[in-house]
Amino acid sequence: MTVTAWLAVGVFVVSYVLIATERVHRVTAALGGAAVMLVIGATDPEHAFFSEHAGIDWNVIFLLLGMMLIVAVLKRTGIFEYVAIWAVKRAKGRPYRLMVLLIIATAFLSAWLDNVTTVLLMAPVTIVICRRLGVPVVPYLLAEVFACNIGGAATLIGDPPNIIIGSRAGLSFNDFLVHMAPVAVLLTLVFVVMSRFMFRSAFRYDAEKAQQVMDMDEREAIKDPRLLVVCGVVVGVVMVCFVLHTALHLEPAVVAVVGGLALLAASRLRAEDVVKDVEWETLAFFTGLFVMVGAMVQTGIIGDLGKAAAEATEGQLLGTSMALIFGSIVPSAVIDNIPFVASVSPVVSEMVQASGGTGEAGMLWWSFALGADLAGNATIIASSANVVVVGIADRSGHHISFWTFSKYGLIVTAVTVVLAALYVWLRYFALA
Repeated sequence: MTVTAWLAVGVFVVSYVLIATERVHRVTAALGGAAVMLVIGATDPEHAFFSEHAGIDWNVIFLLLGMMLIVAVLKRTGIFEYVAIWAVKRAKGRPYRLMVLLIIATAFLSAWLDNVTTVLLMAPVTIVICRRLGVPVVPYLLAEVFACNIGGAATLIGDPPNIIIGSRAGLSFNDFLVHMAPVAVLLTLVFVVMSRFMFRSAFRYDAEKAQQVMDMDEREAIKDPRLLVVCGVVVGVVMVCFVLHTALHLEPAVVAVVGGLALLAASRLRAEDVVKDVEWETLAFFTGLFVMVGAMVQTGIIGDLGKAAAEATEGQLLGTSMALIFGSIVPSAVIDNIPFVASVSPVVSEMVQASGGTGEAGMLWWSFALGADLAGNATIIASSANVVVVGIADRSGHHISFWTFSKYGLIVTAVTVVLAALYVWLRYFALA
């Protein structure tokens, strides 16, 4: 590697350590690291701000911004309180039943929306529910985001890495349903069982608070029925466009921003009041992170890692598929699975072609997708949804540290990745 590449690695490691140890605020660490990357020449403004594969992913930034605007308006209707009361009633006030309900709902929504949109919609509801029941908020948010990353693996549109893989490999929505949905459903059910033990200290049943919620009429929580109807129409159109975005030739980011601005205009709310609820710190953190990772791509470090993995397997399909699953864990956990998949997918494409094309060797794409998607649960910065949930939690007064997240996330990642590897072996090798 060149001197610049080594410097880029050093800057990234220092920034990562600062984020992990929380010595400085994560936004300061990310933006500071990005600035240093530009100063040392590991990247340049043209690539940092305008490159699709080695710079800021504006599609992610504007998708987040649009959905944050929608959620900010939705919050003013009282719908989150309505859903919270309804969910508690369905769970009969029992904390573990409630967590199961949230896990299943989140995993299902994440398969049909993208996982960032899902957590933006679900996290505010979860915070309200937990406060109503008097249970700790953090375990429920963690369970929710883990379920989101697992459920998002099921479909082409569920997780951003899947969209990248689908585009690179020419895979359809139905291809993902056939190959990825079965294992995603299995892993969701396994996680439901795991959550009973991982978060057992959070299941404190307060009969008095539960009864208070059970006696409430959720319809009284709706503050602005007119605005709720407007939100319902706009959100419905946005969701349909998300599902059909490939046929409509519209990027999800465009759909989200147009929907957010349309809803803001139709709501008759003061724009300056609504934008205060946008997670600006989260957007800034993503911006810095994308520039740092883009510098790692630009200097060739990430591509070299992918090529080394390809050479190590020597074209053996089973060895290659296992290498893709397990080899995706550390890079995805450390640099975010979106830029990792974007930079390594060309290498995987070469591996598929070298192993016989998209026929039997096509399973390498599913191995790669499973490894990258499931590794998204390992650390705070491994998945966009994680960063968003941590930001929402902070604004609500519930801090989730890097190590608190990883303490649970690494366990979930280890169990789900091993089961995913077993699924690949059984389906594509042992029972093929």
